[in-house]
Amino acid sequence: MRLPALVWRKSARSESQSNCVELASLRDGGVAVRDSKLGGLSPVLALGRAGAVALRDAVKRGAFEPA
Repeated sequence: MRLPALVWRKSARSESQSNCVELASLRDGGVAVRDSKLGGLSPVLALGRAGAVALRDAVKRGAFEPA
């Protein structure tokens, strides 16, 4: 998948921690996600609108919090 030039924003919750992600909005309503430590060298996970909504909802309910 070829991505256009994206405007990346870092998660406000990342602050100075080393486990950080950056997000960019996609034209179809989806999002692209990358590792902020690697910047432009990071692999990019591109999610369509449904995937972006599912990811957001899972984060909100704490699905990725350590046990």
